[in-house]
Amino acid sequence: MQRQAVTADVLQEEILRAIAARGGVRVYARNSVIINEGERADTFFIILSGRVKVYGSDDSGNEIIYSVHGAGEYVGEMSLESGIRTASVMTMEETACSVVSGTEFKNFIVEQPAFALHLIHKLIRRAREATEGIKNLALLDVYGRVCTVLVGLAEESNGVLRVTERLTQQDIADRVGASRE
Repeated sequence: MQRQAVTADVLQEEILRAIAARGGVRVYARNSVIINEGERADTFFIILSGRVKVYGSDDSGNEIIYSVHGAGEYVGEMSLESGIRTASVMTMEETACSVVSGTEFKNFIVEQPAFALHLIHKLIRRAREATEGIKNLALLDVYGRVCTVLVGLAEESNGVLRVTERLTQQDIADRVGASRE
């Protein structure tokens, strides 16, 4: 198998196909939990279509959304360590994933060092986002956190920032660690 350079946030199609071929494709209905916080991390999910949210929750059902991922991205990289999952993942719409065992994931990384570099960059980016999120929770009021989330979701078009994703008040609250009220 040829080695491919992986530089973009989203996996190059050839690499995506190569790692997805190591697993089985599963289609999940909307609002299906595919990873549960606290479970053993032994699988890696490549999102082929659809969207998922990565979140944490408490015993009362309160949630905080850490991130949202779409096609060409992945979740479950903790399967490299085979430890305990620190977040849950739920589909936001019908979603197809290639589900790769932790062993196959590790073998792929050994065989594809360009992917290993991509993974390292992705993990560093996610660590930065987590650090920024913690900083915002500690230092910004709810208004400031809402502004930060909306600006982060906005896309520029003709000099105007627009949030194209349809968000409810609860969606926004879940992303900023606040109640809907």
